Amino acid sequence: MLWVDYMSELIDKTKSICPVCFSVIDADIVEDKGKVLIKKSCPEHGNFQDIYWSDYKMFKNAKKFHVDGPKLENPNTEVKKGCPYDCGLCADHFTPTVLCNIDVTNRCNMKCPICFANAQATGYVLEPSKDELIEMMKLVRNEKPIPCMAVQFAGGEPTIRDDFPEIVEEAKKLGFALIMVATNGIRFAKDLGFCKELLQKGLNTVYLQFDGVTEKPYITNRGFNALPIKLQALENFRKTNITSVVLVPTLVRSINDNQVGDIIQFGIRNIDIIRAINFQPVSFSGRINKEELEKMRITIPDFVKLVEEQTNGEILAEDFYSAPSVNSFSNFIEAWRKTPQVKFTCHEHCGVATYVFIDDDGKITPITHFIDVDGFFGMLDDLTEKVEDGGGTITKTRAIAKITKELPHLIDMKKKPKNLDIKKLLLSVLKQGDVDALADFSYHALLIGCMHFQDPYNFDVERVKRCAIHYATPGGKIIPFCTYNSLHRGRIEEQYAMPLDAWERRHKEKNLKA
Repeated sequence: MLWVDYMSELIDKTKSICPVCFSVIDADIVEDKGKVLIKKSCPEHGNFQDIYWSDYKMFKNAKKFHVDGPKLENPNTEVKKGCPYDCGLCADHFTPTVLCNIDVTNRCNMKCPICFANAQATGYVLEPSKDELIEMMKLVRNEKPIPCMAVQFAGGEPTIRDDFPEIVEEAKKLGFALIMVATNGIRFAKDLGFCKELLQKGLNTVYLQFDGVTEKPYITNRGFNALPIKLQALENFRKTNITSVVLVPTLVRSINDNQVGDIIQFGIRNIDIIRAINFQPVSFSGRINKEELEKMRITIPDFVKLVEEQTNGEILAEDFYSAPSVNSFSNFIEAWRKTPQVKFTCHEHCGVATYVFIDDDGKITPITHFIDVDGFFGMLDDLTEKVEDGGGTITKTRAIAKITKELPHLIDMKKKPKNLDIKKLLLSVLKQGDVDALADFSYHALLIGCMHFQDPYNFDVERVKRCAIHYATPGGKIIPFCTYNSLHRGRIEEQYAMPLDAWERRHKEKNLKA
């Protein structure tokens, strides 16, 4: 046993990294006074501990959704040094790429203090050509047994590239079903024509950086009051019929953790264009002392408790389910279709989410308040086993008939929002099993989620091995999100980038602030 005191109970053993030298070291996951900690010791740099999940009961509840996904049939790198150094993806990785992130540039028109990807800060520019980006996209589209269906263009700020609409168009040609952009919203706020062009080229969803409903968190996180820019961008989305917007607040304790409920209410008031809110607790790059880490750290249980408190119990902590819980849908559809489906087989402690429905009076009703979700998942799992038996036990038609018959017993009609035909929506997803059915469901609800990305302090190799969000990078590598930002980003950017001053000389005729 590693550095575990007599008051702690060992839960599991794993591998982590030293936050100073980044060497792989042994780590213990322990329960201590109702919290889950990760403790590790580096022979050179000493002991480290961080909060893994702040609630042991929630931690245990999430573990029931643990699943190992289908490994790639065509990994593109060999296992030599072991995780997390062989990313590419290697044969030890359990989850194909569910969402591919591609940084189209590390240039930006903002200088956020909390950013980990900024040309001005790093001193070099990494901006792959359109042809290079096409090859990066092909890499994940060629994954087997199932190609990646969703791509998110990020940076830096991707919209400062004038050829960005062409990049979106190429993604559409390659067959991505969902094309997204992660943006600060500045260009969308300034350029209505840009909004229209991107929609026409095939953009599906905008991931909009959105830290709160007052100026304070923007001044701290972004260096100025960016709220008016966000509001104008949202108005331009509304004017141009961009109706799939995800608000993305970076959550920092003492900065904007008191605005969780207000952000949710903002999403509800703008539900005509906002489909989801994806809260992301801040991750720490660079050295930070123990006191600062504890003061700023927010874990997933902290988040769900904030939601419950700040919505006055309209949304409860227990309404949130671990991300891989939805695999019951994918497994059922895969069984009757006899073709591989996208599966969210990420680690059970990576993220949580819930759907909430809003009636005409603005009342919030989480899906768990009128559906027996555990019972529903259990029914799907049982039917999946029978359909997978070659139809010898039950056919697809009979399975759907059984679901149709059983659903009314799992739905509390008295608590169901008025004018919501939830039975029809669920049956449509299960019968069709395609993006259109899922989109129809999402347009009737607001998804509230929290994804806690790792940093060198809370790094768990077991989470990395099951990561579902990957970066496609120059040089033909596919790297899990947390590993890329904790270990590989600097090396890859330096290898493929150009010094900032050289780039500026080459592009001096261009306006870098555009």
